[in-house]
Amino acid sequence: MVDYSKWKNIEISDDEDDTHPNIDTPSLFRWRHQARVERMAEMDHEKDEFKKKRQSYQARLMDVKERISKKDGDEEALKKELEKIEADGKELDRIESEMIKKEKKTPWNVDTISKPGFEKTVINKKAGRKTDENLSEEEREQRMRQFVKENEKLCKQYGMLRKYDDSKRFLQEHLHLVGEETANYLVIWSINLEMEEKHELMAHVAHQCICMQYILELAKQLDVDPRACVSSFFSKIQHCQPEYRAQFDSEIEGFKGRIQKRAQEKIQEAIAQAEEEERKERLGPGGLDPADVFESLPDELKACFESRDVELLQKTIAAMPVDVAKLHMKRCVDSGLWVPNAADLEGDKKEEDDSGDVAGGEEKTDDAKSESAAKEEPIYTGVSTEDVD
Repeated sequence: MVDYSKWKNIEISDDEDDTHPNIDTPSLFRWRHQARVERMAEMDHEKDEFKKKRQSYQARLMDVKERISKKDGDEEALKKELEKIEADGKELDRIESEMIKKEKKTPWNVDTISKPGFEKTVINKKAGRKTDENLSEEEREQRMRQFVKENEKLCKQYGMLRKYDDSKRFLQEHLHLVGEETANYLVIWSINLEMEEKHELMAHVAHQCICMQYILELAKQLDVDPRACVSSFFSKIQHCQPEYRAQFDSEIEGFKGRIQKRAQEKIQEAIAQAEEEERKERLGPGGLDPADVFESLPDELKACFESRDVELLQKTIAAMPVDVAKLHMKRCVDSGLWVPNAADLEGDKKEEDDSGDVAGGEEKTDDAKSESAAKEEPIYTGVSTEDVD
């Protein structure tokens, strides 16, 4: 049978409803509680003192036994000391037995009625931010290309949204878009739009890009996944203080200015590249630019080439010093301004053209078509992820 007697005597400070009218009930409860706490503190002190005595006894006992085994000192004196220590040990056993009996007789109270079997604390934390510090530049570029390939249409849909609620709903439905890749794509798209002189559309896409960058910055400050900050940002921007709104608008204006500056730089780079390619195409057989050579000629030689008068050219060359004439004519030949034996070359070329017309007709080859298509390509199609900076 189960013994329930231990539940009959439980000490509770405020377990009496009725007390004597001359006794202050709250004071009585406080006194009982204080007395119980003092008794428990006294018992804990006795346990600590007994534990220290037990440790001292064990240390003395081991020391004497070790000295006896090593025969270190008077053997008779050591045996007497051992008997005395063993007697102290029996006394400690008696005291321990009495303490156990006393503890069993002590009524249970709110502090001793139960003890926790185990404790476990679980703290839920939001997912931390994923860092890309270990990725190389090639891996970043490859991941960006793959992202654009898979999500370009969705990125453009987000960039065209106008209302905050629509943007919030769209990003919550496509949480994989919340990241650096989307912000980078919007930067590149903004630059292309500015180069195409679509200024109003560029300004709108720039606004969406700044929204994405603010979400990423908020996630960085809180050290959480950016996807957890979508709702927080849009709620804050819709009900923000005037100072926060002014800072947000200022950031957009600054971003648009940087986009316009970068677009102009890209256009100038493309123009310079096109001019350089054109200059290389018109280089003569000697590697000289005919335009540069023509500008460096004396005025009398310039007049000869402008009028295309061969006789005048021969007379002008004959009137010049031999060394100067040789220098100018060599540069003209190297740049293609003057072609020696031009009549013979034209005859040979005419025969080749006639044979080509008979063999192939007037049709263009695939290489010629591709070259023509390449020349018609806009000069600003070379925008890449380097423009993110």
